[in-house]
Amino acid sequence: MAPRSFWKGYLKLSLVTCPVAMTPAVTEGEKLRFHILNRNTGNRVVSQYVDSVSGAPIGEDDAAKGYPRSEDEYVLLEDEELDALSLDSTRTIDIDTFAPAASVDWIWFDKPHYLVPDDPIGVEAFSVIRDAMKATCTVGLSRLVMYRRERAVMIEPRDKGLVLWTLRFADEVRDAKAYFDEALAAPPSAKALGLISKLIEERKSHWDPVMTRDPVQEQLLDIISEKKKEHRPARGKKQSPATLSNVVNIMDALRKSIDADKRSPKRR
Repeated sequence: MAPRSFWKGYLKLSLVTCPVAMTPAVTEGEKLRFHILNRNTGNRVVSQYVDSVSGAPIGEDDAAKGYPRSEDEYVLLEDEELDALSLDSTRTIDIDTFAPAASVDWIWFDKPHYLVPDDPIGVEAFSVIRDAMKATCTVGLSRLVMYRRERAVMIEPRDKGLVLWTLRFADEVRDAKAYFDEALAAPPSAKALGLISKLIEERKSHWDPVMTRDPVQEQLLDIISEKKKEHRPARGKKQSPATLSNVVNIMDALRKSIDADKRSPKRR
């Protein structure tokens, strides 16, 4: 059963409009989470705001948002002031720009959401917009209020539906040039490049989502299962990290890697 949509509104392109529903494409609902308990009573511990100077707890009505003006001074902002900001694009995804799909770099992608028609009447309009973007290899760009802020969003066709990506704000993305300096632009030797290419071919395989499993969570679930049976699992011996010898010659290392791959069974 598909999860319930968390947003409903309209997808609009010029005079073409259709009702749509949106659902986050990823979830952390299956992540293991712990509660903090009082070890002596077994009761849950609750968090509470306290004054950093007096240590006295404060009520919800006394908590305010502040922006630092100096080390000990803040500019206070009331909820009413934040709510009064002009946020017009709350329920309509108005596509006003199309761009080549490859022109939006991956680093701008933030959170993906599935976008589907919310009414049979709008299926045709939805399908036309989706298939037109597929045919032209373009993505739609718009702005939308999500998570209490107006954000740039990108809409791309995916299978029978659309995926809406929230895009990162400009001040969140660092310029790669500050990290990838000119020293990295020097071309490698042709012989080393050939060996690396051979090694890549030996290790090439299809992507398998099983490699994204979380072994730590699996072990934690095993421990919890044992504790539910009131049996404390034995502690395993802590493994020390393997000691890596210093590789002096990259060519020797590459040859050894290729020879080792030839001797080992083919990776799947």
